[in-house]
Parts: sequence; C-alpha cells; structure tokens
Amino acid sequence: MNTVTHNLGFPRIGAQRELKKALETYWKGQIDDNQLLVTAQEIRTDNWLRQQKAGIGLIPVGDFALYDHILDMTALLGAIPQRFGSAGDDVSLDLYFAMARGTADQPAMEMTKWFNTNYHYIVPEFDDTTRFHLASDRLFREIEEAKALGVNAKAVLIGPLTYLYLGKEITPGFHRLNLLPRLLPVYREILQKIAALGVEWVQIDEPILALDLEQPWLDGFAEAYHTLPGNGCRLLLTTYFGTVAHHLALLKNLPVDGLHIDLISAPEQLETFLTADLSAKTLSLSCIDGRNIWCADLSQKLETLSHVSSRFAGELWVAPGCSLLHCPVDLALETKLEPEIRNWLAFSAQKLEEIATLGHGLSQGKESVREELAVSDQARQSRQTSCRIHNPVVHHRLDKLTERDSQRAHPFAKRKLLQKQRFNLPLLPTTTIGSFPQTAAIRQARAGFKRNELSHLEYLSAMREEIREIIHKQEEIGLDVLVHGEPERNDMMEYFGEQLWGYAFTENGWVQSYGSRCVKPPILYGDVYRPEAMTVEWIKYAQSQTGKPVKGMLTGPVTMLFWSFVRDDQPRSTTALQLALAIRDEVTDLENAGIGMIQIDEPAFREGLPLRKQDWQPYLDWAVKAFRVASSGANDETQIHTHMCYSEFHDILPAIAELDADVITIETSRSRMELLDAFVKFSYPNEIGPGVYDIHSPRVPDTSEMLELLIKASCHIDPSLLWVNPDCGLKTRSWPETRTALQKMVSCAKTLRSTLQT
Repeated sequence: MNTVTHNLGFPRIGAQRELKKALETYWKGQIDDNQLLVTAQEIRTDNWLRQQKAGIGLIPVGDFALYDHILDMTALLGAIPQRFGSAGDDVSLDLYFAMARGTADQPAMEMTKWFNTNYHYIVPEFDDTTRFHLASDRLFREIEEAKALGVNAKAVLIGPLTYLYLGKEITPGFHRLNLLPRLLPVYREILQKIAALGVEWVQIDEPILALDLEQPWLDGFAEAYHTLPGNGCRLLLTTYFGTVAHHLALLKNLPVDGLHIDLISAPEQLETFLTADLSAKTLSLSCIDGRNIWCADLSQKLETLSHVSSRFAGELWVAPGCSLLHCPVDLALETKLEPEIRNWLAFSAQKLEEIATLGHGLSQGKESVREELAVSDQARQSRQTSCRIHNPVVHHRLDKLTERDSQRAHPFAKRKLLQKQRFNLPLLPTTTIGSFPQTAAIRQARAGFKRNELSHLEYLSAMREEIREIIHKQEEIGLDVLVHGEPERNDMMEYFGEQLWGYAFTENGWVQSYGSRCVKPPILYGDVYRPEAMTVEWIKYAQSQTGKPVKGMLTGPVTMLFWSFVRDDQPRSTTALQLALAIRDEVTDLENAGIGMIQIDEPAFREGLPLRKQDWQPYLDWAVKAFRVASSGANDETQIHTHMCYSEFHDILPAIAELDADVITIETSRSRMELLDAFVKFSYPNEIGPGVYDIHSPRVPDTSEMLELLIKASCHIDPSLLWVNPDCGLKTRSWPETRTALQKMVSCAKTLRSTLQT
C-alpha cells in the first residue's frame, strides 16, 4: 500500500525571521510593496521546496500569510468592516494592514488567541450588512507559483463554519451564523477557481469541531458540506487540537472525500474511527506533534500505523497533528545546544523527515527505515535515562506542600485596608504593565555583554542608567505606580528560564505570536529549580531612584509552563508546581528587599484551558493552585498584581477570582471594554485595571477616546477598585508614541478623578 504523506502548514516567518524583518522595514517606509512581496515569495518557495525535498507527498499552499491566516480569509472573502472605508474592491496591502494594525482614524480589529495556543488571530467583524465576494487573488497566485515549481499542491482554506465561529457580532441582536447562506456561494466560487488551476485536494480546516458546539452550528456543517462538493476538487475536512469522536455520526455522513483527525492531542479517538465504516473516505492520521519539539517515538508510531493499516480498508494518510506554525523552522540552525538535549529535539524541518519516514515505513515495510528507527530509539532511550531530567530536592519540596502554602494570611478585604495605608494611592491609580521600549542602545548593550565585549560592571552600569532614565520619564509623565522597564530582559520567558535549572535555550527557535511578533520559547526539559534570586537587585535599584512604589515584575508559573516547549514525560500540573515554587522564592526575596508591589503575569492562564468544558475543572484546579503557591507567601501588606491579555475570560471568572490577586490588569481596549460586563455580572471582588489603549498598534488614540473607555469602565466597576493602564507591556513600541500615549492616559485619569471627587 502506498501511503500519502502530507503537511497541514509550515512556519511562515522564514528560517531567519525574514518575514518579520521585511514587514517592519516596510511599515517604516524603508522598502516598497514589491520588495515585501518578493521576500514573501522567497519564503514560500523555500518552504515548498523544503517539504518536497523531505519527501512530503502533498504540500500545503495557502498556509502562508503576511500577518494572519484568518485575516487572509477576511480579505479573500471580502468581509471588510465598513469602518475601514472599503468600496468592495480588491483588498490592498494598505487596507490589509489597516485591519491588523489600525489607522489614525480607526482602531485595529480585535485580536485573540487561536484556540489554546499562543498564536493570535485577527477577529472578523460581522453584522447584518456584511456581504461576501472574492476580493483577493492571493491564494490563486500562490497556487500558480507552487505549480510552476513542480510542487504537488494541496490548497488550504479555513472552513466556513470555523471562519464564522471565530468572528464576532458588532451589532446587538444579530447572529453571525445567519451569514452562512451568503458565505457558501463565495466558497463554491473559490473551490471552482482552485479546481480550474489543476489542484485535486483542498484541505478545509474546521478545528471548531473540537469545541462544545451548539446544535445550530452542527446543523450548519450539514448545510455547508452538502453545498460545497461537486466543484471539481476533493475536500479533506481537517480537525485538530482535540477529539471529534463525539461528532462521528455527523462526520461520517458529510459528503467530503477525507477526514483528518488529531491523534496527538486526542489519541483515544482512533478506535472510534476505526470501528466505523469510513473506508469510502480517505483517513488522515496525525502522528507527529505540531506544537512541541520532542522527537517522536517512530518505532511506536509505525507500530500504531501498521495496526491501523491492517484494520482500515480505505486510503490512509500520515500528517502532523496541526500546522507546524507553532514550531521553530530548523534544528540545523542550532549550534550551541548541548548535544545530548539537541538529540531529543525535532523542529519543523525534522518533523517533515519524521512524517516521511513513517509514510515510507508503512508503504515499504519496517526494514526500509531501519536506520531512522534506530536513531529515534536511541534518542528516546537517552532522554529517559539522562541525569539532567530529575532533581530530588525539587520533588522533596513538592511532597512537603500543604494547603496552607496556597493561601494568603487574610482575605482581600483586610489586605486592601493594609495596602491602602501603606501606599496611599489616589483614586484611579495609573500604572503600566511592565516593559518599556527596547531601544537600539539597550539591545546593543545586551548583545555586547553576551559576546563578552562589555564587562559585567559595564553592562550593569548601562542597564542601571536605562532604569534610572525610565524611572525619571515615568515620574515626568505622572504615573502613580512605576516599573523598572525591564531593559535587562530579552524576553519575559527567556530571562527567567536562563536563571532556572531545567531549561535550555535556542539561538533561532522562533515561532510567530502575531504579525511580525516572534517569540523564542525556552525548552523545559527537566525539574525546575531556582538557584538564586533573579530580579531583586534590578528592582531594588529602581525603587532606590524614586519615592513612588515600583512593582517587581515576574512571569507566572502557568505562563512559564505554556510559553515553553514543555516536557511531556510528567503531568503538566507537576511541572507547574515546580515553577510555582521557584516564583514563590522570588516573591519572598523581593518582599524582604522592601518591594511592596509584585506583579505575577499570567497571560497564558486561559490558553491552557482544555477546549471542552467537561475537561476544564481539573486544569483550573491545578492552574489556580500553582498561581496561589507562587503568590501566597507574601504578607498582607504586599500587593500582588497579575496581568492577562488577549483571551476571553468571561466563562472562567470564578477561577480568576480564586487566584486572589489583589489587582488584575486585562486587555479591553480593542473590545471597547466588553469584557467588563462579565466582571460586573460575576461581581469580581478585587481591584481591576482594564486597558484603555491598545499597545499592539502604532496608533495613539486621542485623550477623549481613552476617557470614553475609562468612563465606561467606571460605570461598570466601583471606581475605588479601578486602576488605569495600557492593555499590555510597551516593549515593542517607540518612546515618542509611548510618552504621548501615557501622557494622554494620565490626563484622562486625572480628569475623571476630579469629576468623581467633586
């Protein structure tokens, strides 16, 4: 039997982040449209030829995006919000980036997490006036590019139900599912054009099938997929991120030519699909993890596939669990990793080889891939027996944890009084989330220190000068609670991981977070231990420069977990508690150094939530416990802050309240404070800082715009519990726009403060 190998998507940033660099120089006006598009084409070409060389049979086309794949679907479908002034013509680059980044007149479209990942997508906006039409030829041009290179192309589309589901209504009383009849004719037109280009297979992604869907959405699948076939190409309905076994009857009866199911996130669903009569459909199985970087156990995977092959009479395909968007490009670029750890890893390029090996082994027999299996077996054995993995000191501390270790001494009501006496802050205190612009001078100093071009004393002096200047600027702006600006931190994850045992780091292990924003997740391979304080001296120095309170800034245990490539050889709950103990020790040291406010950021808290509600509670139990273990060593007078952003929290507010942080800051500006409705309905008990402007856009809103949002917030939240802050950290912004935005923010806080106090 000849097994088809295929891929669901490949990283689009380029092996050396070429797309990021091209985008940012384009936005600065330093290159033109043509130069940007040439770079994009070069990345696509490299991606396609890399997959072809690795032996992938069907190669995705349409997985590339200049900013975001959901935004690309919005452009393709012509679903442009009226506020951007589109006349229904083709979507230009200016309009495309305006939707993603905003303009002087219009804020950007909302951005939120892509399911339970750290990738962010641009949320479509819908109302009763939304109309669809083909407004971009990008996909069709890319198919022609691929075919000209001799690539066996498989077109990739976001499915119509997923596209609508991931959007939002912008007018009350309207339901976006009502747009499905308007949407399907455009999908049919797209499929006809794809077929006319000679493409046989279309991968049509419907990951929402892994969610809890209400019946109207399920009915929509029957309506859509009885409408779409018959356009000259074959449809592979693609699911990922969770089980879809509960939808077997629906999937079995849909007139699609193939199904892809994810056996990485939900291996238990395999038996359900094998016992069903699906031989008339192609069955695509995920065997390689598209979201983590550990080598696959190829011997075990091939054994499973051989078992499936003996039971399944139809055509069998092999693929990763999801797009490789979530993994770095190529392990070959890593020259400084410890060889032992490096041998345990597979980045996207290596995952292609794993897929090809499994396909070849299934088609030609185990002996045909004997050498590849031997290498895989050796890597697995090395990792299992390595002395790097386990630390008995850490396990001893975990064994000694008690319920008392996850509780503050007294409830918030008492803590609030003590903190008010200590800090004496005004009504509507102003602050920021933590980071300030990372200037060229800061990056040069850090790089020079790493290359041993600066001595430790020279580097310390340079960073102290930056901190002193940042404190001075904040005082000039008039902020009430200051931060040290984090000039010494390359990244909120990497900085901490570099000082903890159990972590390893890459040189080029970048993945896309959104747009041009890339992150380099550390590799959490072993038990976590903090050998010494990580932030205390920096924060002490900052506090010595001002009479105003300075927040200590820490990354929380849940975020440290989910924003790492986390080990898969023990429960994540155990790893989270190890991280919590390390952060707890840092909180204690900061407090002993006289720091009275400590922020423990948890932007990934929602990200870890399982996709189906029936699985939520066990996760929420251990995630809340991890945060509380990290924070509960603090005295009542110490104010614990946390920050969360770009996720929906309305359905987990009881768990967020259980964190028992004294102050939570959240992203709310793109959604116009909509999230606060949920906080009010829940009667959230502690203090809250809803962001009043979007830091992910270069647009600086007017003071009146911020004031409008702040007034709206004050109508939702008792002003005595309300803080004023941006949506997120300011690391990626420039100083001129940062200073202007913060001055406006402070001004509107003072305006409302005076109104409320009269």
